[in-house]
Amino acid sequence: MLWLLLGCEVHPVPAEDSGPPEADADSDSDADADSDRELVYVAYFVEWGVYERAFGVADIPPEVTHLNYAFAQVTDGQCAFNDSWAALYKDGGNIQQLEDLKASRPDLKTLLSVGGWTLSEPFSELAASESGRQLFAESCVDFMLLHGFDGLDIDWEYPVSGGLDAGRAADKENYTLLLHRVRDQLDLAGVGHLLTIAAPAGPTTIENMDIPDLAGPLDWINLMTYDLHGGWESTTGHNAPLYASDGLSVDDAVQAYLDAGVPAEKLTLGLPYYGRGYGGAEGLGQHFTGLPDGTWESGVFDYEDLRDHYVGASGWTRYWDADAGVPYLVSESQRVVISYDDAESIQGKVDYARERGLLGVMAWELSAEDGDLSALVNPD
Repeated sequence: MLWLLLGCEVHPVPAEDSGPPEADADSDSDADADSDRELVYVAYFVEWGVYERAFGVADIPPEVTHLNYAFAQVTDGQCAFNDSWAALYKDGGNIQQLEDLKASRPDLKTLLSVGGWTLSEPFSELAASESGRQLFAESCVDFMLLHGFDGLDIDWEYPVSGGLDAGRAADKENYTLLLHRVRDQLDLAGVGHLLTIAAPAGPTTIENMDIPDLAGPLDWINLMTYDLHGGWESTTGHNAPLYASDGLSVDDAVQAYLDAGVPAEKLTLGLPYYGRGYGGAEGLGQHFTGLPDGTWESGVFDYEDLRDHYVGASGWTRYWDADAGVPYLVSESQRVVISYDDAESIQGKVDYARERGLLGVMAWELSAEDGDLSALVNPD
């Protein structure tokens, strides 16, 4: 999804700091209640996962509370499914299976994700006019209702700066106007329909959004707190460090949105169920010469693949970066470094989301794991 470019030391309490004042019994009970509260667990289900990845609707973990179905595209300013995936939407395909799943799991909510890294090009143009915004809003809400979804998740990557395609300066204001128009149309369709977005974690892209006004019409914002470093750079780095000294970390991104006025209860923390690898490398922060073969594409490794074929395998050493709160793998003989997340780091991020009072977490994406990581989010 969402391949954005856009680190790692914990913030210790100074030795002379005596710590917070002693809490009373009421505050202790409040803290215990917060640590036990159920998190919203948003997870992306990719339509292409049913093919080589053999991950279908039946494989969706029971812990998922909100499923984002990725992706719908924009055709002539309106929401549509890609024709090449048409077989998935006929009787017995993904859409029918999702309806059956929801019948057996009535608490599960499904959202239709529109856009993504490769399909965001139309957003800038359609958002530039009131007529374009209205057409998009009406068509997407109608499309959502037709296929039985409970809401919409807009994945514009990215306003102004663009991702694969350039944007325009007016995108900053237009994105907010677009989301308000979609919200209005959802409200006309009835009560309870959800509107969310996938939002960047890097400071140069965060500044291109009209925060906090953009958050107003949203139920929550899914933070893409991953792809903070990768093969587009000249040195190796962590894919999704919890903390960092360079301003590119999960904590930095969360704090940026909070500082901009977004309430903590409108944020979900992105969890990457994959890692990023570097070839011709000796370790972290070092020059590399290329990308190694990954699970499905160069330099990208599914968590399940790493767990089963790399961690503990001959020639591979797992290291834990205590400052960053994430692990990494090194093969000295192959000169390959892989930054990834595992059960230990995911647990740390889930705990962080609870401690900071965030609404929940969001995972990209389900076909990369077999339920081990999902089980950490809201354990019984």
